Amino acid sequence: MILQTTLSLAAAAAIINLWLAIRTGKLRFDSKVLHGDGGKPLLQQRMRAQANFVEYTPFVLILIAAIELTGKGGRWLAVVGSIYMLARVAHGFGMDRNDSNPLRAGGFIITVLTLVGLSAVAVTIALGGM
Repeated sequence: MILQTTLSLAAAAAIINLWLAIRTGKLRFDSKVLHGDGGKPLLQQRMRAQANFVEYTPFVLILIAAIELTGKGGRWLAVVGSIYMLARVAHGFGMDRNDSNPLRAGGFIITVLTLVGLSAVAVTIALGGM
């Protein structure tokens, strides 16, 4: 069985993580900071944006793969995963700002809703409800 949705979203996640790393690395290079954040708030924010992505995305991908393996996925799963990935890009941009902003907040809210929703679907499938 080829998990097309999982494979596509894992590829997207790898690209987003690379983008977040490049943004952080470029700022680190420009700021001449070899280790840590060098007391640079923007560098700290970019580091946290990437770390935050790495903290949440594996759970999302595992849930997507598990749901897809059951055969209960479909187009809706690809849409949910795509929205999640777009939200994580928005969150990365939002983390560059020092104020509360819709990019960061929206990215976080969509992340939480995605995790809760996929978890609920996974448990429902496990209990034979789908």
